[in-house]
Amino acid sequence: MHPELRREWWVAVAIITIAGLLGALAGAPLAGVAAGLGLVVILLLRKLARLHGWLARGRGSPIPELGGLWDEIIREAHRQDRDSARHKERLTGLFDRLQAAASVMPDAMVVLTRHDIIEWANPPAERLLGLRVERDIGARIVHLVRDPVFGDYLAAGDYREPLILNGPVEPMAVALQIIPFGANEKLVMARDITHVRQLEEMRQHFVADVSHELRTPLTVLQGFLETFADLFEDQEGEVRSSIALMREQVERMRRLVDDLLALSRLETTPARAHDETVDMGTLLKGLTDIAIVLGADRGQRVEVEGCAANLVGNLEELRSAFTNLVQNAVRHTPAGGLIRLTWRVDAGEGRFAVADTGEGIAERHIPFLTQRFYRVDSGRSRAAGGTGLGLAIVAKVLLRHDARLTVESALGRGSTFTCVFPSSRIKPPADPSPPSPPPV
Repeated sequence: MHPELRREWWVAVAIITIAGLLGALAGAPLAGVAAGLGLVVILLLRKLARLHGWLARGRGSPIPELGGLWDEIIREAHRQDRDSARHKERLTGLFDRLQAAASVMPDAMVVLTRHDIIEWANPPAERLLGLRVERDIGARIVHLVRDPVFGDYLAAGDYREPLILNGPVEPMAVALQIIPFGANEKLVMARDITHVRQLEEMRQHFVADVSHELRTPLTVLQGFLETFADLFEDQEGEVRSSIALMREQVERMRRLVDDLLALSRLETTPARAHDETVDMGTLLKGLTDIAIVLGADRGQRVEVEGCAANLVGNLEELRSAFTNLVQNAVRHTPAGGLIRLTWRVDAGEGRFAVADTGEGIAERHIPFLTQRFYRVDSGRSRAAGGTGLGLAIVAKVLLRHDARLTVESALGRGSTFTCVFPSSRIKPPADPSPPSPPPV
């Protein structure tokens, strides 16, 4: 027991005992004990009232002297009050410094509460998101940033990838990222990427223009080389082999230009209507014919498995993407190997897959396969006739169709490239017409 508490206890016992003895001398011992208890209670209430008055006046008022355990209680409360005040001052100072730092950042920062209500925003949010900080605190952000794409992004809850939006004024472009924290709160960060977008557009237009201008001289060179090949057809030796090498390199440059132009069109032109029904049976047959023709001289086998469902999308873009996958499979499958084309609907998703029994790809290369000009083995890829742009084209086409590309591969075991389409892109086969009623 605390020494001061023991002291208070004995003081109370002494008061009650003395009062009881005095009552006994007067012939009323119980009345004396009751009077002693009442005196103890009165003293306790008086000290409690003084303690309450000091607490109500705050830590700046003089500390009352109550004696014994009560002084210990007051000193402990005063110490905790001082510690709490110092902690509050540190937190307030830290918050002020963080707020000042956030205010001078070039990126916009907006704190949203549970129901996407703006709780705080820094000044750049006015320039990048069109907010008015003093006016818009307490408003829902979707009522102020009215781009439907932003509303869908905010509601979806998948914030792994940033969202690119047009800024409040043209031609501003903003990269927006949402970071959840706390109890259903969110931090919205926005960065001005106008300069980056302009540089990217300049690069895209430059590639498109250069590729377009190269088509004419390459066509002329190809024509002259064909003429030279006919003229020197009967000759043997270095001249004929040189012409063959030049024709091979011109053809490779032509394929590269064609791929660059296709990729540039996908990057620079807005997505066309992707709502036509693509007959997957017809498309699969055409892809099978391409695989058979390209692999005929190497004895490659082609197997096909399809279903009756169709796709909703753009036929030309899908044909381009799927053809690239088929050509890659033919290039990297050895003589006598197997290429398998599959179209099926699994768990509501459409899956077009091209599998081969080629040399396979090491796992470390798989994340980079859709980058432009990325080569697992540059010597092998050039010998196979690839340009390094096929999978980049596939990725762009799938992005325009809300789809994704998955790759399963292992060295020596072949590869499987699968295009996964969402259920919204799948059109089930039409119900067969009901049978005619029997004749009466």
